[in-house]
Amino acid sequence: MEFNGVTTLVLYAVIIAIGVGGLAGSGVMTTDTVLMMVAPSMAIFGALMVGLGIKYGEHRATN
Repeated sequence: MEFNGVTTLVLYAVIIAIGVGGLAGSGVMTTDTVLMMVAPSMAIFGALMVGLGIKYGEHRATN
């Protein structure tokens, strides 16, 4: 599988949706809490990890 911008964005959205859907459906927290607190923090953390992964890949490709 070749990762380009579209593939990465789709996989990112699917992983976040699975995590948020699982938490919302499990009944551990209220849906409001999941959507207002957990989903944004998952999205921000995921974006940071994608950014770090891209930079690490660039580093590995040049060294």
